[in-house]
Amino acid sequence: MHAKRILLPAILLVCVTAFAQEPAVSGDHTKATVYVYRYKQFVGAALEPSVYCDDAQLARMTNGRYFEVKVDPGKHTFYSNDKQSGIDLDAKAGQEYFIRLEIATGFMKGHGRLMMMAPEQASYELQSDKLKPLDTSKVVAAAMVSTEEAHPAIEAAEAQQSTATQNKGKMIETSEPQKSAIMPQ
Repeated sequence: MHAKRILLPAILLVCVTAFAQEPAVSGDHTKATVYVYRYKQFVGAALEPSVYCDDAQLARMTNGRYFEVKVDPGKHTFYSNDKQSGIDLDAKAGQEYFIRLEIATGFMKGHGRLMMMAPEQASYELQSDKLKPLDTSKVVAAAMVSTEEAHPAIEAAEAQQSTATQNKGKMIETSEPQKSAIMPQ
């Protein structure tokens, strides 16, 4: 009987902790989702550098825009017209990745440079009212690129983690009347 009182809170603690640390996954569990976005800035506003995935041109990025691309699991190379930088991505099915395009200054004109971003920062930046979906006229690979509103799954994961954190330290009723356990914080 004493073992049940100790075992129940321990099991609940493990379940809550495991649930809170689940990685964010996208709705399609067979492909990975990559969000590519560009800040709205005055510098280089007229430039529209192309974004490529595995030598296929995806789109021409305009100022203050973003798009989403679904890729098969495995290795993919993303790059723009900056020959010095690119991203080798080992995509996992159901996962989300975030790439920000920045304009780097050059001798005669600027060029696009891609940077991999942390999901927490990028999902926040994608929710900015200054970023809009890319115009469909700028999309080259329409079969791969989506210009729908961005809804990264990281928000859902953060909400789940917040709920799990709020539940820590609350009273949990056991099967025996008039006995309860407090989960450690």
